[in-house]
Amino acid sequence: MAWALYRPDAVTVWSEPAVKERLSWYYAVMRNSAPAKYHIAARVEAPADYASMDETELWRIHDELGRAFDEEWARQKERPTPSLAEKPLPPASLLDVKIELARRQLRRCNLCERRCGIDRTRNKGACMLEDKPKVASWFLHMGEEAPLVPSGTLFFAGCNLRCVYCQNWDISQRPENGVETTPRQLAAIQIELRMKGARNINWVGGEPTPNIPAILESLRELATRKFNAPQLWNSNMYLTPEGLSLILHVMDIWLPDFKYGNDTCALRYSVAPRYVETVTRNLSVICRRGEDVIIRHLVLPGHIECCTKPVLRWIAQNCPRALVNIMDQYHPDYLVPVLARYSEINRFVSEREMKEAYRYADELGLVWRPVS
Repeated sequence: MAWALYRPDAVTVWSEPAVKERLSWYYAVMRNSAPAKYHIAARVEAPADYASMDETELWRIHDELGRAFDEEWARQKERPTPSLAEKPLPPASLLDVKIELARRQLRRCNLCERRCGIDRTRNKGACMLEDKPKVASWFLHMGEEAPLVPSGTLFFAGCNLRCVYCQNWDISQRPENGVETTPRQLAAIQIELRMKGARNINWVGGEPTPNIPAILESLRELATRKFNAPQLWNSNMYLTPEGLSLILHVMDIWLPDFKYGNDTCALRYSVAPRYVETVTRNLSVICRRGEDVIIRHLVLPGHIECCTKPVLRWIAQNCPRALVNIMDQYHPDYLVPVLARYSEINRFVSEREMKEAYRYADELGLVWRPVS
């Protein structure tokens, strides 16, 4: 635990009752006292002929198997059996059905809310990617939220948003800076990171959403190898219902962004139509399910009233169990310093603004201090 010398709060955070209670499933999987969800999904048996079904029937089977998954997950939360990961895999499973559906999505892609409909096996989608994931880097990250450190991060190149202040623009807006990677290689990376001490496998970018098919295939590889690794979805949450459904039964903890409190700001700074509707729809799904979640909100300069307060208020009303990271890391980057039309955010967030954000979070009763 040499990493604890660098981040002692990564140890002490687990003495916080709210953290341990709200991240109880992740904590159990992290300690290998419960099987990662993909092990459950890989053992919910599916019809052997699933691959020959039309898409409507396949989604029906997916949803039916999802209910069987939820029953088993409830049992695992009550009485975890880590030995589940040792059980033989059925000939076909819920995880296989997800992989088949995800592959079909690539031929007219609607994984993200841009719904570009492009055949990504032949051309680049709105995410600037074809069907093969491109990994820019992977390493043990010591700078994430305390319950996650050290986090086994895999940074994908490419993104479905166009944030003008993106601090990872060199990979999010430059997919050529990533290396094409196979699902088997993704599985090998996960194993290495976990063996080196990663508490989780952190899918990030850029944005992981365009790479859902390959991620699911890598989890099938881990299930086959009987290897346990908690899965973390670190995303802008600009997914379609179909995209979210495909990862819903395999992620052990969620780390979603909630950037804007209105669509005007979302369009101006991220070129994201229907942003609030999309993100709140997806967050509502995971919060209603009682998933373990830490919601990130990056405070933008001059956007306390239009974005920060509406975002925090929505979380308090709709995801009261969520932990919240109110982030002060904004700095002018990418297009902001070079284009005069974004001059209003060409500064750092002030101490006064951050104090007001924290004050409002306290007023709402949100739990943010242990992870911020």
